[in-house]
Amino acid sequence: MYDYLNRTLARYFKKSTLFKALFNLSPMYRRSTGRIRYVSDDLMTVKIEIPISYKNKNYVGTIFGGSLFSATDPIYMIQLIQLLGKEYVVWDKASTIRFRKPATKNTYAVFEFTADEIVKIQTDVAQQNEINIVKHLQLTDASQTVFAEVEKTIYVASKEYYKTKKQRQTERIVKSGK
Repeated sequence: MYDYLNRTLARYFKKSTLFKALFNLSPMYRRSTGRIRYVSDDLMTVKIEIPISYKNKNYVGTIFGGSLFSATDPIYMIQLIQLLGKEYVVWDKASTIRFRKPATKNTYAVFEFTADEIVKIQTDVAQQNEINIVKHLQLTDASQTVFAEVEKTIYVASKEYYKTKKQRQTERIVKSGK
């Protein structure tokens, strides 16, 4: 559904405008309490805010860890899908969060890719068919006090290789009778 909306609306709006608007309107992302505040025109930088409110305060009055984690969860994957294009398969593979101190204020995170990273990903996938990349980000307040650190492992493969790999897996399952 989101891909269809994105393709249809792309005729009328910039990709960065759609990225921000569709994320902020999406029920799955709204429930995280995170909000995308900025998307660069080239989609290389995305900035989010997690405002502290009654919707995400925990028992002791700080931002619930699940809100911090879920607000960061989908960004890198969707950002990379948009940056790489339809020839690639991109999946979140693993994620960890390390809480450093209680989040008592509005919290921010910046998701960034560089042009060199994108070229390296494309080159590595062309050579290896599939790769895992690891991205790190910090959740901070406006004065850069770190509340948490997130590490994301993202799987990237060529669409052709991924399709063949899935087909082989299905054939193995059928042959084994499971």
